Amino acid sequence: MLTSAVTEWTPAAPVLTPPAEDVDGPLVRSAGAGDAIAFEALYRRHSGRVHGVILRLVGGNAGRAEDLTQEAFVRAWQALPGYRFESAFSTWLHRLAVNTALMELRSRRSRPQASDDEDALDSIGTLDSAGHVTALTMDLERAVATLPPRARAVLVLHDVEGWKHEEIAAELGMAVGSSKAQLHRARGLLRTRLGGSHDA
Repeated sequence: MLTSAVTEWTPAAPVLTPPAEDVDGPLVRSAGAGDAIAFEALYRRHSGRVHGVILRLVGGNAGRAEDLTQEAFVRAWQALPGYRFESAFSTWLHRLAVNTALMELRSRRSRPQASDDEDALDSIGTLDSAGHVTALTMDLERAVATLPPRARAVLVLHDVEGWKHEEIAAELGMAVGSSKAQLHRARGLLRTRLGGSHDA
């Protein structure tokens, strides 16, 4: 599949990469009109990154990440008829996926018996059973999984997904200063935890 796509691409002139909405546009329009095959193609195209960010947000718990990935795509299918092409489809989808994971994290925090910190520690070694590590090394992935949930969420959203502190604060229901403090805390904890396994 990949080789045929590569061989068809022969740049004779300077190549401009089309914006993501142009790449996804025809599939998004078809899927928004109820075409399940078009939506399946969008799923195949974007599920890896969606799964990756959710996996990080839930501390490397592969089972929860898989369930939430499926839930995010169900919500996307339901919301797609209202998609207005104001941003790239991938941006819209990833924000929807992050919101799905954050809603689940908030509901778990409201249950006293649920301990995300313990879940994160227990899940070390179960990271990425589906092979979705992309932006971070395995050591860093494991260290991120051990962070307290709010610090982990701020770190993932800011450093991996590129969100601004104002967006993170609004999404997590905290002050901008708290978002910055959580990021500082998360980075400090990561330095400490990675220091034991790296010479530098």
